[in-house]
Amino acid sequence: MTGPHLNMSVYSWLVPEKLTGVGDSRRRLRLLTELQMTADAQSTNQRPLQFISLFSGCGGLDLGFIQAGLTPVAAFDIWPLAVENYHNNIGKHAHIWDLSNGKLPQNIECDVVVAGSPCQGFSTVGKRDLDDPRNHLLQAAVKIAIAARPKVMVFENVLGILQGAHKEHWDRAHRKLKSAGFKTDTLILDARNTGTPQSRKRAFLIAWNKSISLEIKIESRESVKLMDVLGGVSELPNHEPKEFNYGSSEYEIATKILPGQKLCNVRGGEASVHTWDIPEVFGHVTASEKEVLLSIMKLRRRIRRRTFGDADPVAPKDIYLDLKRKVSGDISSLIKKGYLRQFDSYVDLKNTFNGKYRRAVANEASHTVDTRFGDPRCFLHPVEHRGFSVREAARVQGFPDRYVFHGPILEQFRLVGNAVPPSMGLAIGNMIKEVLVGVS
Repeated sequence: MTGPHLNMSVYSWLVPEKLTGVGDSRRRLRLLTELQMTADAQSTNQRPLQFISLFSGCGGLDLGFIQAGLTPVAAFDIWPLAVENYHNNIGKHAHIWDLSNGKLPQNIECDVVVAGSPCQGFSTVGKRDLDDPRNHLLQAAVKIAIAARPKVMVFENVLGILQGAHKEHWDRAHRKLKSAGFKTDTLILDARNTGTPQSRKRAFLIAWNKSISLEIKIESRESVKLMDVLGGVSELPNHEPKEFNYGSSEYEIATKILPGQKLCNVRGGEASVHTWDIPEVFGHVTASEKEVLLSIMKLRRRIRRRTFGDADPVAPKDIYLDLKRKVSGDISSLIKKGYLRQFDSYVDLKNTFNGKYRRAVANEASHTVDTRFGDPRCFLHPVEHRGFSVREAARVQGFPDRYVFHGPILEQFRLVGNAVPPSMGLAIGNMIKEVLVGVS
């Protein structure tokens, strides 16, 4: 590839139709015109805007920057399967490389560095281990980016990195970048505002050379509904959703979960379907026993004895005081039926999960796509009693249909779930491009 026009034609297929409006030829023509204008502007400079990608994964963030008109020159990740999928779908410039030492195999000239260091140690759905060695990879990315001396840097992570003691990792990155002569800011971005039908918020640390005037402002895109992206996938690659056997316990549970609901014993309200509401699977309870279960559900969060967690086992006397009647017989029966478990002189619900079989709402945004998105015991299709396929998960994330995932199914879901939605990269890439075109 010798120039920006050739680069644009090579990557034009990566622009997903949903981001431009399916069936709307005028919007698609306008986007293609804008891409051509970007190429023309870049052709007046010595070379197109170039970026390198750290912790690239399968390339979700990179796709967005490519859609914005930037050219990738190198990408690095330690996961061989992610690099293989990157090679197959984006380009051969991706490399298997351990970035933990804060060095690249060689010096690479670029205008922008993007990095999506691992989030598992910061995520609120995980253990949030302060000593997780992956927590320090953000600093490795900062070290590499500073050494590359780009005009702009973008570091992505989950919102959990901004909470509690973990925030020191984020603050330290800001301090290092400022000491190296860059201005910095934090951007909180919701995928729903970038044209992706998914509730997914992420933090972006953006740093730029002091000689550049950069306003951190993202233009919101038209919202997209979940069902807008789920149609027409039956003949596409990567569409092998996991289905329940008809008549199985899992199938019976799924039939009781309406859109916007989940199987949950520790919360009340219409969104929670309790196990005792599905006697066909979990066993029948009397009205009196159900009253005890609801009392425990309420009291376990109200009467706290420990300083950790969000609930505690309940003393029978507190249930007695709440219901103003004898409860020992109901408690004994519920223990035998498997609804309660005993802890010394206390009792608690046996199933204390806060949401399984979450069914999405067709006309709203999807739940956050994570590595479990293909398991129907975690996430249910909005209108069918099954899970999502890899292709459907990729659609929700904003990957184009021509991106074909390879590897074991569970690993494919890891690739998709760990990726940054391309629409986020597109939004940030457009913001950066507007400033850097004419500067490089």
